[in-house]
Amino acid sequence: MRDPYAIGSSPPTARARVDAGQSSQHPIPRFIHLRSPLIIGILLLITLLFGAIRYRLRSMPLERDEGEYAYSGQLMLQGIPPYELAYNLKLPGIYAAYALMLAAFGQTSSGIHLGLILVTALSSLLMYVLASTLFGSIAGLSAAASFSLLAASPSVMGFEAHATHFVVLAALCGILFLIKGLRSQARWLLFASGFSSGIAFLMKQHGIFFAFFCLFYLFLERRRIRRPIKELILDMLVLATGVLLTYGVTCALLYHLGVFHQFWFWTVTYAGEYSRMGLRRGVHAFLENYGAILRANFLLWLIALIGLTAALWNRAARRHLSFTASLLLFSCLGLCPGAYFRPHYFILLLPITALLAGIAVAASIEALAGAGTRRFKYVPAIVFVAIFAFSVWRQHTFYFSLDPAAAMKQTYGSSPFFSALEIGDYLRQNSGREARIAVLGSEPEIYFYAQRHSATGYLYMYSLIVRHRFSDRMQQELMREVSTNRPDYLVYVDVPDSWGEDRESAPHAYSFLTWVRRFSVANYEVVAMSRLDEPIVTSKMDFADMFASKSPAIYLLKRKTE
Repeated sequence: MRDPYAIGSSPPTARARVDAGQSSQHPIPRFIHLRSPLIIGILLLITLLFGAIRYRLRSMPLERDEGEYAYSGQLMLQGIPPYELAYNLKLPGIYAAYALMLAAFGQTSSGIHLGLILVTALSSLLMYVLASTLFGSIAGLSAAASFSLLAASPSVMGFEAHATHFVVLAALCGILFLIKGLRSQARWLLFASGFSSGIAFLMKQHGIFFAFFCLFYLFLERRRIRRPIKELILDMLVLATGVLLTYGVTCALLYHLGVFHQFWFWTVTYAGEYSRMGLRRGVHAFLENYGAILRANFLLWLIALIGLTAALWNRAARRHLSFTASLLLFSCLGLCPGAYFRPHYFILLLPITALLAGIAVAASIEALAGAGTRRFKYVPAIVFVAIFAFSVWRQHTFYFSLDPAAAMKQTYGSSPFFSALEIGDYLRQNSGREARIAVLGSEPEIYFYAQRHSATGYLYMYSLIVRHRFSDRMQQELMREVSTNRPDYLVYVDVPDSWGEDRESAPHAYSFLTWVRRFSVANYEVVAMSRLDEPIVTSKMDFADMFASKSPAIYLLKRKTE
């Protein structure tokens, strides 16, 4: 007998759904199928709650990744293509997304975080559509609420507009197009799925695993219904074409703009070198970061774990086990490239986590309703609401009390991000529009705040300090660019986090750091300084004092008058 709920089949009629529910071992209770006004009201309440929380903290300064994306997006709005004045191993999709946000909401940190509010709200709504399509409206609402809460956790750096937020939005679009395509047999939807998955990849390389998921699940479903092999191959080619088209068009456009060589080196050649990491260090990074993420919303993760077991005792969960298991597998694989496991990488796990939480709630209601205990069928929903409220309460100080400065400090500890903002503002107000600057440190947000072009494409110093097969070349290239472009200002970031390793104990970096000091002393004078969490001080100081100082600070150097 054909399964009326199979993803590969046509959508069942209302009568077929009723018959299926009545004939199942555990009929789906009416409570799961909520009326549209109530659904809209709950979704609106969730969206407004977390939108308001994010809006209150929208003026948090940018951290390093945000600064890189913002500066590259700013350059794109000026007609300057990626990889011309700013080098990094990220794919250009995130730069284009930032350019759109800057154009729509303004070139400020608040504008960027307003764009993030829109991105996370859309992702939450897509989570509802995905979960409700497969498991009913109760699962959809639970999944949407879970995703909104988890994505707004400081433990995953959820208030910063990291590329993983944009990966998730595009990936959810791709998954929904795939499900609709499987049900309707429309190949244009499979192409749309591939195209959306390709955009997820362009946002961050890790997004390719969601494209792999779509291809893998398409294969499983087509084989399950015994689709002819030629039809299966054609379907997979259509989806793969959508993925490849996004990347192919990007490559062609960058070639036309004359930056393909830089693009290929940074996003393919060097990215492969960057991804090499020892197993021991990778395991340590995973355990350290994942433990903190679990503790932040541990009860919600526990509900997701119950959802993972639902296939053992629920027909609907068992029917879609291949979907949830595959999505869990590829979401986990998405964390693994490079084995860095930074907190914001775990945002890639949030869709499957939220979906499993929704499954747990809906399956528990169905189990209670089918076991002759209908009077208790509301208990799982009540428990979920209580856990959701408890999780919000545990983070209420961050959500409702801390100002943006305190919220930033709680997330990152002692960081140079406020000092970077002050230095950037000072440069914007006290330098000409054509002035060039060079930031010797990993604080690309300074370029964005200053609205001045970089004298070198190296936005981060990490790749110049760590030993790898390209480090000598990179050091020489930075020194050549800075010497040739003769920036009007140097920004020297004397903060350990901004270099990645102890500079003085890295023998490979000795000659490079010696050049930095000699070049600075010979050509510049110190005109301002900002110690962490302190206002900027505009007064000249001696280089000996600057290099001997043990207090983290950012120094502004102006080129001497010739």
